[in-house]
Amino acid sequence: MAAIGVLTLELRIPDAHSLKEKRHHVLSLKGRLRHKFNVSVAEIDYQDIWQRALISVVTVSSSRQFAKQVLDAAEAEAASLAGRYLVEATIEWLD
Repeated sequence: MAAIGVLTLELRIPDAHSLKEKRHHVLSLKGRLRHKFNVSVAEIDYQDIWQRALISVVTVSSSRQFAKQVLDAAEAEAASLAGRYLVEATIEWLD
């Protein structure tokens, strides 16, 4: 049975004064996670709000342990890249 893990990242970007500035931060983070970890990444909420973003990172694996390693590494990378902008990260499992 496949293990499907979803990492949800909530960002608050107080320095963004327009959607364009916000998208710069979000696109950079999404691209880095997508390419480094071979995961699916999407902005799932707050698309029209300048200073907030909700991003989901999804991985599918035959091993839940491997999927957890991928999501934990993606969370650490997001924390490194987003710094103080990352206010919450949660992992959910769809089994």
